[in-house]
Amino acid sequence: MLYLMIACQALLAGVFVIALVGKVRGRAALDEFVASIVALGMFPRARSVAAAYAVLGAEAVVILALVLPYTLLLGFAAATALLIVLTAGISAALRRGRHTPCRCFGASVTPLGRTHVVRNLVLVAVGCIGFAAGAGDAGSAAHPAGVALALATAAVGALIVVRLDDLVGLFTTSVSPR
Repeated sequence: MLYLMIACQALLAGVFVIALVGKVRGRAALDEFVASIVALGMFPRARSVAAAYAVLGAEAVVILALVLPYTLLLGFAAATALLIVLTAGISAALRRGRHTPCRCFGASVTPLGRTHVVRNLVLVAVGCIGFAAGAGDAGSAAHPAGVALALATAAVGALIVVRLDDLVGLFTTSVSPR
């Protein structure tokens, strides 16, 4: 269970770090993220801007809670809760016919869709599994090889999550006949 917890912790922390950095890496990226939240039409403009900054703050709290050993379970719970809120927001926007670009990890032209809902639900499952594994771990000692394998697995998982739009695009792009 220890290595499963480490893999879930590293995966979620990695995904949230990449997401936060992608949104705040420059003024243009931040403005595009805020504009994407406004374009979802969930709230009036001022509330949407506040919601965008709340998401950034929540992502920072999740990262901090996931990397500190004494707040790890809180980090899993916070990550899961944030992902549920984001998934609900995406689902509500899709029901309203909004197809704004996904700015989850910074610049992207891919509109939000069911793929993003499924991605977030998988991450919710990772948060729940990490929480259960962390709650069940009685402080067992970690072997370096096991930690390395858990971190490598998490890195591959984070890469798949972050580049999911590109992976989906590889398999859904049609070639026009000549």
